[in-house]
Amino acid sequence: MMAPLISVVIPTYKRKALLLRCVEALSKQFFLNHHFEVIVVSDGPDDETKHAVENTCRALYPDLAIQYIALPAKRGPAAARNLGWYRAKAALIAFTDDDCIPHPDWLQQLYDAYTRTGLKDVAFTGRTIVPIPPTPTDYERNIANLERAEFITANCAATRTALVRIDGLDEAFTMAWREDSDFQFKLIRQNIPIIPVKQACVTHPVRKAPWGICIREEKKGMFNPLLMKKHPKLCREKFRITPPWYYYAMVACCIAAITGILVGAPGWLLFVPLTIWAMLLVDFIRKRLRYTSRSFSHIMEMIITSPLLPFLSIYWWWYGAFRFQAFPLSMRKR
Repeated sequence: MMAPLISVVIPTYKRKALLLRCVEALSKQFFLNHHFEVIVVSDGPDDETKHAVENTCRALYPDLAIQYIALPAKRGPAAARNLGWYRAKAALIAFTDDDCIPHPDWLQQLYDAYTRTGLKDVAFTGRTIVPIPPTPTDYERNIANLERAEFITANCAATRTALVRIDGLDEAFTMAWREDSDFQFKLIRQNIPIIPVKQACVTHPVRKAPWGICIREEKKGMFNPLLMKKHPKLCREKFRITPPWYYYAMVACCIAAITGILVGAPGWLLFVPLTIWAMLLVDFIRKRLRYTSRSFSHIMEMIITSPLLPFLSIYWWWYGAFRFQAFPLSMRKR
């Protein structure tokens, strides 16, 4: 049997329906008589997904080389991807996510770019399409930022030798946040070319999110200080990942008002911080509602969650700074 020319690694965890949709798209690839393999890596034991891969997928797509492996415990998508590419047989490893739909020529475009370069150590970044309605929710608009990202693990590829050279993905990133930026920055620092392949497309539909999803999403911010600690120069060049100034201003105004109440300050003295806080809050809500859905439920979600987000953002930022010892002093030393 001919060895695969590309290995596709898909991290997943208890999202069988999404995974089956992704695998169906891979089964339709126009790529050299299916000379590729698919490695599904579960982020922890998952009997339902295992059954779906080993029975449903193999029955539906008998020509597709697909296998299921699992981490012994939940450790995050970075660890799942590492296990996947360690087990892969091909020289070129492609990565996508279980909630993505690769276009029929996705692998062909990546492989053609790989053969054109003739490089041993090289990586590729494709184009990710995020369809959203004309008036999206705040969550949908945030996910749509993936379309403008330089490099994301939902649509990228790298040679095995490049992955070995950078020691794979950093498993300290235990959530789906900033692990792809760390992947990109490690490639850059090792002078490994990252070649854009705009014709290599995947579609990333936005899943329906529960009300107040932004509250839960703030936890991911703990990994921002870790990324800054590891790559301070590149972080400054690429994007701002610290909490915005008005978050700190809003929190400071609240603390000042609460302190004033506790010490029995006169009412006129409390008026100043409360007024500044209210003005900043209204502007923050206005920014979140700009160009987004004006449904009653969405408006109420923005009004109710906006006072909490500055506190949560700053809390998770400093939680991450202490957890990863990523303070300004340590960042300057690296």
